[in-house]
Amino acid sequence: MLEPKKMKYRKWRKQPSKGVESRGARIAFGSFGLKSLGTRWIKASQIEAARRVIVRTLKRKGKLWIRIFPYKPITSKGSEVPMGGGKGSVSYYVFPIRPGRIIFELDGVAEDIAKKALEKASDKLPIKTKFVKK
Repeated sequence: MLEPKKMKYRKWRKQPSKGVESRGARIAFGSFGLKSLGTRWIKASQIEAARRVIVRTLKRKGKLWIRIFPYKPITSKGSEVPMGGGKGSVSYYVFPIRPGRIIFELDGVAEDIAKKALEKASDKLPIKTKFVKK
């Protein structure tokens, strides 16, 4: 599972993610990509599930780049914990994605195989996505 090794602050505030992505909006490494069309938090487990689907579909051919990393800690308190008592412990990490961000990139495979792999991966993600070519 993806998570940061070291952080300056263990717990963050939530803060909304608004607008359209300007960084990471173009294909930089591969020939095909999966582009985000929505705004959500993508959990580390969802990124890993999508990565595994892509690797299995490619059958050890081609190259995969993951262009996002879950750096934002999300906290939660246990069930039946009374009000007060401070902020809960870190449960998982997310990547706050905005429209236009490239999530995955592929190279070294045919277009139909890449499209099939990235469509399967998009089923594992909580946002609408689009297949893009360089």
